[in-house]
Amino acid sequence: MVTTQTKAATETTFDDIRNFDLQGTVAGYWIAILRVVTGYWLLRAGFTKFAFVSGEPFDASGYLLHGTTASPIHGFFAWAAGTPWLMEFTNVAIPAGEFLIGLGLILGALVRLASFFGGILMVFFYLGNADWAHGLVNGDLMGLLLFVTVAMLGAGRIFGLDAHLERLDVAKTRIGKFLLG
Repeated sequence: MVTTQTKAATETTFDDIRNFDLQGTVAGYWIAILRVVTGYWLLRAGFTKFAFVSGEPFDASGYLLHGTTASPIHGFFAWAAGTPWLMEFTNVAIPAGEFLIGLGLILGALVRLASFFGGILMVFFYLGNADWAHGLVNGDLMGLLLFVTVAMLGAGRIFGLDAHLERLDVAKTRIGKFLLG
């Protein structure tokens, strides 16, 4: 979406969605706030799972085996909990992933990549916590929507490192344009 200034009016077109610009607008500042708050949420969630903070190593096996019985993908979670190498990977990936995703969002660095992985986590959390006794909308779904919003609006360009990273040659490539924002 490109906004062009004319003497008569401002015209908005959808010719190239990657050029959607919110910088310097109230909406842009709000998107930056959403990015930082979402980042803090995940950074804190990951940080508190580290053994040096919680006092014990993170272990998702109990949740995967017993906390997801109402989940439509409980069989997958039970298989993951019963596969030693996958359980070891999960026990490292969840805290480290949450922390790094949150850090990326707070700094505004590789925001689309961080949001992509945050969205994947939220899908697993949403399906894993599939109680849905109070409806389909819950905190995990709202988290997923936050990640999609932050990624789609290129929130890393607003008070973030992505604005500086976009000046590099690698950012001119198709994949670079996709990852930054």
